[in-house]
Amino acid sequence: MNFRKNLALQLFIAVVATSLLISCNKSRDYKSSSRATGWKMNAKEGGFQYNPKAKEQETGPGLVFIEGGTYTMGRVQDDPMHDWNNSPNQQHIQSFYMDETEVTNLMYMEYLDWIKSVFPPSDENFRRIYEGAVPDTLVWRNRLGYNEVMTNNYLRHPAYADYPVVGVSWIQAVEFSNWRTDRVNELILEQEGITSRNARYDVEAGQTFSTETYLNSPTLTYGGNDSITRGGKRSESLVKKSKDSTNLYIQRKDGLLMPDYRLPTESEWEYAALGLVGLRSYNVYRGRKKYPWDGQYTRSGERRSRGDQLANFKQGDGDYGGIAGWSDDGADITAEVKSYEPNDYGLYDMAGNVAEWVADVYRPIVDDEFNDFNYYRGNVYTKNAIDKDGKVKVVTADSIVYDTLSNGKIVARNLPGEILQVPVDEKETYLRTNFSDSDNRDYRDGDKRSTRYYQSFGGDDVESEVEDTKRMYNSPKHAVYADSLGSLDRQYDKSSSRTTLVDNEVRVYKGGSWRDRDYWLDPAQRRYFPQDMATDYIGFRCAMSRVGSKSKKGKRPRN
Repeated sequence: MNFRKNLALQLFIAVVATSLLISCNKSRDYKSSSRATGWKMNAKEGGFQYNPKAKEQETGPGLVFIEGGTYTMGRVQDDPMHDWNNSPNQQHIQSFYMDETEVTNLMYMEYLDWIKSVFPPSDENFRRIYEGAVPDTLVWRNRLGYNEVMTNNYLRHPAYADYPVVGVSWIQAVEFSNWRTDRVNELILEQEGITSRNARYDVEAGQTFSTETYLNSPTLTYGGNDSITRGGKRSESLVKKSKDSTNLYIQRKDGLLMPDYRLPTESEWEYAALGLVGLRSYNVYRGRKKYPWDGQYTRSGERRSRGDQLANFKQGDGDYGGIAGWSDDGADITAEVKSYEPNDYGLYDMAGNVAEWVADVYRPIVDDEFNDFNYYRGNVYTKNAIDKDGKVKVVTADSIVYDTLSNGKIVARNLPGEILQVPVDEKETYLRTNFSDSDNRDYRDGDKRSTRYYQSFGGDDVESEVEDTKRMYNSPKHAVYADSLGSLDRQYDKSSSRTTLVDNEVRVYKGGSWRDRDYWLDPAQRRYFPQDMATDYIGFRCAMSRVGSKSKKGKRPRN
């Protein structure tokens, strides 16, 4: 009897083991051979090389995951102005990542330190690079107030290290995001043993690392210094596996490098600030949220913190922080990040503290009739500049291109080591149905077809440039000219016929700040400001797109 039991047990184990072996072989075959051709992948003899160990996207430094979904964008309650500025509309957002907090003074100081080290302002060729990146500390000055202590200390004093950086224009925020992308990916390549160890500390102006340069023309990375680009231990194994230069460098298909850090779109920011995930019940949201936290009030209802303010904002005339010894919100100007509880996504200060730049060009109406998926106004499509030899043009220390902004400030358009960008042309737009121009900032709201003077049957004359007084948004046009000696001639628009401040150079900023009343704490509120100017109440945080699955974990039954 025992013999029969043992025999049955042995047969059962054999069947299970065989099943597991077959399933493992199937899994292994799926990874090792092509479903398209049957060819072996990652073969020593050559052929297609693929990273079977690639996993889902890693969460970048400082970021938290925001699972995408649908929501009502725009103000849905308490709208005494009844304007068109934020009319409700339904939008869907793909999953993405966002900074846990605003970018702090300490984070921005690291950026300035890197620029000063690589592009020393003592060198006349690089002086404007550093000057263009430094925040405007004079934003703290008030003609009838004494704020010199912030003017002199807020950015650099360690007491303010973990406070949100201010005095940063939209353009400077974008440049910081680009720099952050390159530094994160530069470290990844070093940690993976691709580039030489600690090379990032000793680069010079013509040897900086750029993610796009590495992916498009890796031999030009680090100024063409291959001893750095392929100086890691893992690079040696790549050489042994490669019969040509195709697989000597990490590529997008390897899944190691991060997508770009960038400013969040307005729709992403509003969706993340609302944090509706905490109110989800199956396929609907339970109730409405007026603020990033639950409830309709700005004070805590919890027993241990009852009556405490839930954000840093202005409570009333002359009341920025409350009565001494029993402060309402614990701050008079900005507050240290993480001073208040996060919302349901784990994001801090999505209301109050500082308002934040987002990527969008401002228009009064969100055109949801044209698009309701990842809505964003501001696309300017570019492509890599190609030289006569068919290679990408990489900016050098001698070919930096500078832009003069409307306020007279001069900034670098590209840093040495980056690929020069040019507008897309007919090669990319011919017979396309999804886009026809490089600059789409004023599409359907600001272009010639948007004006009341446009007639599609009017012929070529109507297609010509719309007269200055017949523009869709008749905004001021200031001009700054530089003479041969480098002196700037600032010419202000003195026209008395301008009707708006809206144009393609103004960007949306979201969220209330330490200077704002609670009306502006609603995530749906939206305002705009010139992209090349800064204030003492606008900061920013970065976002990153998610590649791959919508969710980081599978769905489970609720009950």
